[in-house]
Amino acid sequence: MVFVVPDLSSAVFWAALWKIIVANIILSGDNAVVIAMACHNLSDRYRKPAILFGSAGAIGLRIVFCAVIGLLLAVPYLKLVGGALLLWIGIKLLIEEDEEAKIKAHDNIWAAIWTIIVADAVMSLDNAIAIAAAAKGDFTLIVIGLVISIPIIVLGATLISRVLDRFPWLGLVGAGLIGWIAGEVMAGEGRLDQTDASGRLIEVVRSGTIADWLDRTVPHAETVAGALGAGLVLVAGLSLARLHGRRAEKN
Repeated sequence: MVFVVPDLSSAVFWAALWKIIVANIILSGDNAVVIAMACHNLSDRYRKPAILFGSAGAIGLRIVFCAVIGLLLAVPYLKLVGGALLLWIGIKLLIEEDEEAKIKAHDNIWAAIWTIIVADAVMSLDNAIAIAAAAKGDFTLIVIGLVISIPIIVLGATLISRVLDRFPWLGLVGAGLIGWIAGEVMAGEGRLDQTDASGRLIEVVRSGTIADWLDRTVPHAETVAGALGAGLVLVAGLSLARLHGRRAEKN
């Protein structure tokens, strides 16, 4: 990665910047759901700062990912670990949705910010690869493109959070979606989203990986894994929430 002064008069610069912004927004729809789920139990006073700082922290971490993408790709089974972590985040968020909050909002804000950053880190590896490819090694482009994307992601998370306020049952859908993403992440160990020379997103599967094996042995492997992940989060989350509720009643 190189950091250079951008040539604002260059059409190539603006074309590459546009690719980065669009790729980041397209690949961040799921992230907006996680941000909304983590923050919507907070009071209005703390919700906006949590969304803003959580999103900013997540974008900062994504910039780091883009800078060290080669090292990250060399870590074996990274997506398996990340997917397992995302499963736990989905279960944890569902428990928090189902039980009455006993912690004050100003105590929860830091937990919400941390949840956003960790979940985004798990979900953003492919994003980072696509963004780094679109930037062609220009670190300046990566930073500018991701920073410009922050307001759009924050707006999306804010709107989703308001919908969750109005329709609380959608929290189940959101938790299930997080579980689905976790299953897909784990099944996608070895599967990468990249951009080709024209800037289009393409899928690449490395041979000898879990994704390669699943593609050859399990029909619709990612869909199956996603359904299993969603089911696990919903069953485990609701069961643990009920268990916590019973304990609270006894106390």
